[in-house]
Amino acid sequence: MKKLPIGINTLSTILENDMIYIDKTELISTLISTPGRYFLSRPRRFGKSLFVDTLKEIFEGNKELFKGLFIYDKWNWDKKYPVIKVDFAGGVIQSRVELDVKLLYIIKSNAIRLGLTIDLSSDISGIFSDLIKAALLKYKSKVVVLIDEYDKPLLDNIEKPEMIAEIRDGLKNFYSVLKEQDANLQFVFLTGVSKFSKVNIFSGINNLKDITLSKEYATICGYTQNDLRTSFVQHLAGVDWDELKKWYNGYNFLGESVYNPFDILLFISEDKSYRNYWFETGTPTFLIKLFQKNQYFLPDLDNIVVGEELLSSFEIDRIEPVTLLFQTGYLTIKETFIEMGEILYKLTYPNIEVKRSLNKYFIHGYALLTQEKLQYERSTYEALMKADLPALEKTIKRLFASIPYRNFTNNKLLESEGYYASVLYAFFAAINCEIIPEDITNHGQADMTVTLGENIYVMEIKLVKTGITCNPEVNEALAQIQERKYSEKYIGITGKSVFEVGIVFGEEGRNLLQFGFVRC
Repeated sequence: MKKLPIGINTLSTILENDMIYIDKTELISTLISTPGRYFLSRPRRFGKSLFVDTLKEIFEGNKELFKGLFIYDKWNWDKKYPVIKVDFAGGVIQSRVELDVKLLYIIKSNAIRLGLTIDLSSDISGIFSDLIKAALLKYKSKVVVLIDEYDKPLLDNIEKPEMIAEIRDGLKNFYSVLKEQDANLQFVFLTGVSKFSKVNIFSGINNLKDITLSKEYATICGYTQNDLRTSFVQHLAGVDWDELKKWYNGYNFLGESVYNPFDILLFISEDKSYRNYWFETGTPTFLIKLFQKNQYFLPDLDNIVVGEELLSSFEIDRIEPVTLLFQTGYLTIKETFIEMGEILYKLTYPNIEVKRSLNKYFIHGYALLTQEKLQYERSTYEALMKADLPALEKTIKRLFASIPYRNFTNNKLLESEGYYASVLYAFFAAINCEIIPEDITNHGQADMTVTLGENIYVMEIKLVKTGITCNPEVNEALAQIQERKYSEKYIGITGKSVFEVGIVFGEEGRNLLQFGFVRC
């Protein structure tokens, strides 16, 4: 049985040590068949670095490494190209000075590897330009430039507007050399997590083709279902394929959906235990701060519809939360459709791991709960499974009572009905409930329909503003459900019990004022 390439991003190490390699060279042969300049965005831990290394080995003409792979007899191995590789994956850059030091080190390392002597007395862009010209002269061949994690210096400083502007200018200056030296370049390939606006970064590169959402290259990184059933068949013997797919598949780039390789490799190595492997490798706290700042309504994330421009890129000084979630892999494309002559995208969570983990993270960010979080989750789960509505009411009261008052200082969260709905949504999502936010009927829409086990809960949430008296005799949220017949479409479903739940919060007390329910 072949070994697992956990944490290995070097093709030669994988192949020479009898590790599993999913052959991506058929897609590569199509990509590199003609000169081009390409950009690919994929979430972290998705195999981008291995893909870049594979390109490097091909362009350098290391034919024997590819014996048995698709490209072995499809490529002209006699033609070798000098390859300049720029890799930002290692370390953290915290200033423009550190960026320049890193770039100079990268240039010098490439010069040594290629056996070139260059003048280091110029500025960064001048030295980079000289490196390309020296490689062209020595090897009598156009140059290949591969840039891995081009955006990492920006993402490392995303919470520091002034610093990120300086680093952006430094990177733009560096990348502008690719435009200047276009005639001397055979192939240029950039990878990253996020795509920043062309105005800020990519204006320095000619005709850069973004293949992030090209159907032809949808599986260029990641594992397909067929990959798992063939290359990993021995390692995954006895696995519940449907459960595995629900947990880790679902990343859709307008083609066949794929698994994150990191999840699958760790899942196998940890005795096929379902855990949040990819998510635990790091989620930026900036993400939570961004959502809090924008007072984002979390239930919208289940089926949000966006236009093409929102997915393609974002400005450094005006980051859209949904764009960031999509580019970093927390949301993916569920479907596309045309409306008003425009292509629109419906987004959703890719799988159970991301949905549960992200909402657990949101709970911490919105409610600042620590050791009590698991207790609330378990109480909520048990109450919903048993249809114990009084117990659910008590759990919700304790939950909101535990949220520190400082969460509401210097912001207007307290005034937002959406805040209370977002906290409840995050808790329900974190325990893997099936949730339909803004559940539409022919009479209107319920705020949320939650299904767990054999029980369906149609919920309406209201907020009573400070200074407004709440009528203790009437639960307006429950009355609205009944008046507009929100639950009607669920009544009669075989094996399901349906409950109408009206939840009323008070702004002044930051907790429940009323909790009413009826079993239909």
